[in-house]
Amino acid sequence: MAFSYPNRAGPRRLSRNTGVPLPTTSPQPMPPLAIRAFTATTALGHGLAAQAAALRARRGGLRRNDFGDAGLDTWIGRVDGVEDAPLPARLARWECRNNRLAWMALQQDGVQAALRSACSRHGNDRVALVVGTSTSSIGATEEAYARLQDGGFPPDLRRPIVHTPHSLGSFLQEATGIGGPCVTVATACSSSAKVFAQATRLLQAGIVDAALVGGVDTLCGSVLYGFNSLGLVSAQPARPFDVARDGLSLGEAGGFAVVERGDEADFLLRGYGESSDAHHMSAPHPEGLGARLAMADALVRAGIDAADVGYLNLHGTATPANDAVEARAVADLFPDSLHAGSTKGWTGHTLGAAGIVESVVALLALRDGLLPGTLNSTTPDPACGPQVRLDNAAGHVRFTMNNSFGFGGNNCSLVFGRA
Repeated sequence: MAFSYPNRAGPRRLSRNTGVPLPTTSPQPMPPLAIRAFTATTALGHGLAAQAAALRARRGGLRRNDFGDAGLDTWIGRVDGVEDAPLPARLARWECRNNRLAWMALQQDGVQAALRSACSRHGNDRVALVVGTSTSSIGATEEAYARLQDGGFPPDLRRPIVHTPHSLGSFLQEATGIGGPCVTVATACSSSAKVFAQATRLLQAGIVDAALVGGVDTLCGSVLYGFNSLGLVSAQPARPFDVARDGLSLGEAGGFAVVERGDEADFLLRGYGESSDAHHMSAPHPEGLGARLAMADALVRAGIDAADVGYLNLHGTATPANDAVEARAVADLFPDSLHAGSTKGWTGHTLGAAGIVESVVALLALRDGLLPGTLNSTTPDPACGPQVRLDNAAGHVRFTMNNSFGFGGNNCSLVFGRA
């Protein structure tokens, strides 16, 4: 996939904390995009009402690992009911855990009605499908290899369409009838944040008039044991930004939004920023240069100042290095009054779905005035700035931001606003 980056020029600014030059950017403010509907399904439950209730009550969705062979001592954010929700008969050839969760999430909060309305107004071929995922349907492939028969996949899993990173996008294309461009974004944990940026470019180029964006990732052995092999998985529930944090809790989730050209809507996508550290395969740049660049670009495209942001959903994975780098980058850009928190203590780190899930949280903050803090954490790391909050707060805010930072330094920040 090709991405375009704005030209960067102008005098160099110094970080107020580190003295490191901050990136200077010159993207143009973008016209807002209308968000017609949005939803998320996570370990907190199905749909917006479940997410909002759990956030407000500070009731987390993490449980001790009971997935697969459950041999790994950790906590996970598992979505209830996936095993008991087969796909409709017409879509049975797409059967796998990931596509089941995608279908389950798609049924919530009027997303399908908003999508049908967009297709009716513009035509199916003028609506794009842009979805993010990290592992896609690899769980089905793991099962197929575990059940090899005479050196081949068992008959019920001889479905090549499932064993591909594009399974999610192809499944949703058939499930929804969308006829426009179908794009799968796979940039690790920033995947389903970058879908908003990709959809914006398609709309601005005049290729389409609306888009269904979202992301889905499900638990599987490759995720649990892969992250454990990197020494990133905690045996405790994730404690983002806590002085004693020692790793993440993995989760699964699905979420979607319908976006459309125009600004006549209750909620708007106001800006996006993307960057690529290219510093290390899994570790962020130690000074957070890419993170700062993504946040700065998002603010410029939104046409607002950092002080205008009332709530920031942090990437906040609860790993020692990542949290410290992100907190430093946030302190370099934002005033002390910003309310910022990580919701991964509620949902777990949902990888390729984290971008859409936490964008939904940012949109709920606009809708409800609930500003989540950081669950499970009790003692703030003194190295983190005052922007990082543990307790929830309430307040009317006009702009919110979501950070999603992936392996390899694939960073994305999004700004949302009220009409």
